[in-house]
Amino acid sequence: MTSRFEITDTPLDGLKLLERKPIGDNRGYLERLFCDSELAAILGNRTIRQINRTMTTKKGTVRGLHFQHPPHAETKFVTCLKGEVYDVAVDLRAGSPTFLQWHAELLSEGNRKTFVLPEGFAHGFQTMSNDCELLYLHTEAYCRESEAGLHALDASLSITWPLSVTEQSIRDQQHPMITSSFKGVAV
Repeated sequence: MTSRFEITDTPLDGLKLLERKPIGDNRGYLERLFCDSELAAILGNRTIRQINRTMTTKKGTVRGLHFQHPPHAETKFVTCLKGEVYDVAVDLRAGSPTFLQWHAELLSEGNRKTFVLPEGFAHGFQTMSNDCELLYLHTEAYCRESEAGLHALDASLSITWPLSVTEQSIRDQQHPMITSSFKGVAV
């Protein structure tokens, strides 16, 4: 059987990029967004427990950096269905050699890429166009008591957002800056 995904490692251990391989003809194409058997090496014993969709209307908007603490830490599969986003993952794993390092990928409706963030990573993105729609697959359901975030404009992270930040939610603006007391999250 031919795989419908090309899986690529990123510079941060465990952080993966999937490139989907559609099949098509003159009518259009079929594209597999997820397959538990083909992605078993990434999923391990986890299953997809929740699927979310976001729409962000204004170019330059930054959402994030969001994560959940254990026992509700989650692996996320992030796909851009419409528009283009600069998608960022930050390693928050306590003891990781890449602790507080970040990696970004451009995700768009045309490039057929999915970013896979393992447990212990924060996630955020900036819209590179208007009307961006993202699809998220989560291995854990949302849990308000476990939710957390970091400030996307924290100078200590040095994230290079490609555009001027035009919008952020009140909640995201109130996420804390990293201090020396932040030791990461256990996974």
